Amino acid sequence: MKASFVLPVRIYYEDTDAGGVVYHSNYLNFFERARTEMLRDLGFEQNELREQSGVIFAVRTMQIDYLRPAKFNDLVHVSATISQLKKASLTFEQTIKCGEMMLCTCSCRIVCLNADNLKPTAIPDFLFDAFLTKNNEH
Repeated sequence: MKASFVLPVRIYYEDTDAGGVVYHSNYLNFFERARTEMLRDLGFEQNELREQSGVIFAVRTMQIDYLRPAKFNDLVHVSATISQLKKASLTFEQTIKCGEMMLCTCSCRIVCLNADNLKPTAIPDFLFDAFLTKNNEH
């Protein structure tokens, strides 16, 4: 079993459409926050990775399945689990749940880029090792 990072997110009025349902593009923001907070939980800040290691991360591909709507004032839990770790990329499997109800699933491939020329580069060893350790937690 791979370890998941879980971020609680309250749904605010600003996240919803006129019907009180979360607007579809906001799910991408929730998924991004969970991935960023997972990185922060591992002890890394994205701005420091850019400044000190010269790397940034970018979404390469994303597949989303919207199953049920999140609604105004729901407390949802957004997960981020590393499902694949390669030299210059990693894939996250992500979910958004309200209680036990699955609302949305996502598979997201992130690539590591050289911050100066925006070309793919290897994930720094210290970060790769942290991802590997997180991925092997039970």
